[in-house]
Amino acid sequence: MKKLSSLKRILGNRLALGWYYGISSKVFRREHRAVLAGRIAHLGEGGTLDAQRYTLRRNVHRLEKGLIMRPLKNVFALDYLEETITAFERVAPADATDPERRGETAWFADVLRRYFASVAQDARVAAWAERFTRAAGGVPAGDSSPYAAEKRPECRVGYDEFHALCRRRRSVRWFLDRPVPEALLDRALDAARQAPSACNRQPFRFLIANGKPLTQEIASIPMGTRGFAEGFPAIVVLVGDLSAYFDERDRHVIYIDGSLAVMQFMLALETLGLASCPINWPDIEDREKRMDQVLGLAAHERPILLIAVGYADPAGGVPYSEKTPLSHLRRYL
Repeated sequence: MKKLSSLKRILGNRLALGWYYGISSKVFRREHRAVLAGRIAHLGEGGTLDAQRYTLRRNVHRLEKGLIMRPLKNVFALDYLEETITAFERVAPADATDPERRGETAWFADVLRRYFASVAQDARVAAWAERFTRAAGGVPAGDSSPYAAEKRPECRVGYDEFHALCRRRRSVRWFLDRPVPEALLDRALDAARQAPSACNRQPFRFLIANGKPLTQEIASIPMGTRGFAEGFPAIVVLVGDLSAYFDERDRHVIYIDGSLAVMQFMLALETLGLASCPINWPDIEDREKRMDQVLGLAAHERPILLIAVGYADPAGGVPYSEKTPLSHLRRYL
């Protein structure tokens, strides 16, 4: 009770709060360092190519939102168009020969073509359009710009089937001693990358250990895995990349976007005959250091959570885990 009273006094005093978390307590120092390192990586000396890609994803997505507005403005995006074209001039040549980047580069180019074809052409817009045309000369025109909602892919999954999939997905901790095919992991990850992401930046990576002993080494780092981690066939570490952001305001988006992607990943695994167990990541300094060392993380990268993956042992126990009643989870306003 004495400690609680002290914490309450700190909470009510801004100066004491700043002293407590800025000087006395070290619990947020790694986060502070990672956020600052991310800003430096994003803003420093023209930015790395990855930082330029994050800028392009964000700005091109903003252009898409402008292009679907009703009514369409005669001109918009003038405050970030220079930055967008500059980033495109750097990224397009670098990614032109990378087959895995072609789809993304085509999206950048298609949206920018649509933008310049849709807005009024004043002197500034015309100059930016000329620079874009030169940079996009080697990128074929495609169809990856905004489209009507009626053209979305057909949905062949009904609610009952989807609800059954959600009920089937439970945290499995006992797996068969059977290798996990990388082709199946890639299919599940392809579904995961379709998840929504703030300004389409997708500020994360999936780092995968498939097979012993690295899987067991990684699985031993977080808390809560004692007694069953030794049987994980594969483990995935979702890592957030804070170099995706120019401002501290977005420092928590890695957790939001990453969680959205992970849920789709785990549901996709179920459709492929695989099971999973998400593992909470504790923000504890010695464990952060160990994970940094094992994965070789940069200062601006942070673990978000881990996911064990494998073929479920049919005889292995699965917690029932009754969920909180709907009436306690929602409130209509």
